[in-house]
Amino acid sequence: MPNIKSAVKRVKTSEKRRLLNASHKSALRTAVKTADVALAGTDVETAKTALVNATKKLDKAVTKGLIHKNAAARKKSRLAKRLNALSVQQ
Repeated sequence: MPNIKSAVKRVKTSEKRRLLNASHKSALRTAVKTADVALAGTDVETAKTALVNATKKLDKAVTKGLIHKNAAARKKSRLAKRLNALSVQQ
């Protein structure tokens, strides 16, 4: 444990941020996985709402600095491509 007051505060704040980031990242992974499962099914409307939710979470994660913008764009693109393929099948 550091002796300097500012270093003590930095340890506390970084631990808080770490826990918050872990929570947001977990929610992001859950949203993407939900969209993935919905896209594997046959219901287009469910897949569309899941994709919107996942896209929203990905964009939020980029603004918070959790993931890189290109990684988010890649994930969104792949999910959208699968949604389009599902829509064409219907």
